[in-house]
Amino acid sequence: MRTILIDQDLLMLEILEDMLQEIEGVQVIGKFTNPHQGLIEIIRVQPDIVFLDIEMSEISGLDLAKEIKETFPDMNIVFVSTYKQYAVWASKLQITDYLVKPYRGEALNETIISLRSRRGSMKTTLARQMVCCFKKLQFKYYGRNSEVIDVKWRTPSSRALFAFLIHHHGHFIRKDALLEHFWAGEEVKDGYSKLYSTIYQIRKTLKSVGFNITITNSKSSYRLELNDVLLDIEEWEQGIEEFPSVNEDTISKHKEICNLYNGDYLEEENYLWAENKKSRMRIQWSHYLKKVAKYYLSTENYSEAIILYLQIQEALPFKEESYFVLMQLYDSFGDRYSVEAQYSLLKDMLHKEYCSEPNEMVQNWYQTWKSRRSREEYKVEELVHSK
Repeated sequence: MRTILIDQDLLMLEILEDMLQEIEGVQVIGKFTNPHQGLIEIIRVQPDIVFLDIEMSEISGLDLAKEIKETFPDMNIVFVSTYKQYAVWASKLQITDYLVKPYRGEALNETIISLRSRRGSMKTTLARQMVCCFKKLQFKYYGRNSEVIDVKWRTPSSRALFAFLIHHHGHFIRKDALLEHFWAGEEVKDGYSKLYSTIYQIRKTLKSVGFNITITNSKSSYRLELNDVLLDIEEWEQGIEEFPSVNEDTISKHKEICNLYNGDYLEEENYLWAENKKSRMRIQWSHYLKKVAKYYLSTENYSEAIILYLQIQEALPFKEESYFVLMQLYDSFGDRYSVEAQYSLLKDMLHKEYCSEPNEMVQNWYQTWKSRRSREEYKVEELVHSK
């Protein structure tokens, strides 16, 4: 089970990670002392379990859990705390379990056993079959209880050819073009033999997972038909078209649309033929996220805006805008360390990529912010000494 840990106490974070790694079948895929960064990773990778500290300075673990549950109602969240009085809140938020620090191995094992039982009993009959191309090629059941299917491809060629046919689904692709693309160095006879064998392997794989995807064979071409199977990139594009405005009535749908894009188009597959579409979709995605983030800014929902701008920054790290917006958003939370970190990241990026400094407006804002922070800290010190 894929697990993410969020705790501002670094020592307790390390202890929990060590204990979980001793349990078979549990994989810690991320650990964070910064809750905002933890939340963006939860949205991006959608883990099976989140271990979440309640007492955090930047944002309450209770509030963070509410945000997670709004987007992923069935995600397993385990609260961790030094105190027992929050257990009643765990029940109200339908939190899976509650652990008290310092952790006991027996209690942690019982939690994992309970989570495995809960996971095994979850039904996916109402979920739709979906092929996913964001980040990497995957098969999954998409719905309230989404579940990724473990697919065994016999050869890398069968996986690559299937991805290529998905890329061109609904259109006939000439067999000689496929030969030139995948088996350019082969004799024609050997190339056709490998093509036919690979198509056969793809059909067997589709049959093994029960997906109603067909590959039609004509004399000179193949055509892949998705039939009733969903494709994540199409669901994402259709969602943007169907809900052009972002407002109180549509924001829940927009959150669902945002969550579909959990990585660039086939980014982990390294297919050269996918690069143009990957670049086009990344630009489209960044514009879309800015539109949704603008709504959150207008409603002063700064935590959600931070999540989106961190995603924009990850995808477009050489654009100055995201760093400056995040500096201002972190300032709204009083998170001094994150403001300084963003400014430092911006300076490093600009120096490395363009041999330049932040523009004058950003520098002036940062210097004004530093002066204001110094005055506030001085006042606090004066108040402490006066007492």
